[in-house]
Amino acid sequence: RLTVQQQEINNLMERKSAVEEENACLKNELSTLNQKFKDKSQELKDTEECAQKKEEQNRLVIKNLEEENKGLNICCADLLSDLEKLRKQEAQWKTEKSGSDGRIKNLETDLAEAREHMKELRSICGNLSSQVAVKREELFQKGCDVIRAK
Repeated sequence: RLTVQQQEINNLMERKSAVEEENACLKNELSTLNQKFKDKSQELKDTEECAQKKEEQNRLVIKNLEEENKGLNICCADLLSDLEKLRKQEAQWKTEKSGSDGRIKNLETDLAEAREHMKELRSICGNLSSQVAVKREELFQKGCDVIRAK
């Protein structure tokens, strides 16, 4: 009976040793898993912080772009207003130019008529000058005739 008990004790001791060995392996595995968990938790924390920073940067970029867009919209509105003023001014200038072109045409016609009139007057003046020269010659001749007659 003693040997049976001794055999059971030996079996129990072997089982205890195997359980302790398995327990040690499980503790090592648990320790490894705990370390992996800590590493993954830190990695997750770092990733979340990075995502938060990126999100904040994106918010700032969006805010800056919205402000820039607002400024550009104001600039566009000003440019459109200036364009409208310039178009009105262009229409006014075209109207004025049209009137000026009409006046210029009338003045050119008047100038051409005045030139024709001047040609006629020069012609008349030339004829009168010739007649005056002839009359002077006649007068000179008559003066000479009068002197001879005296």
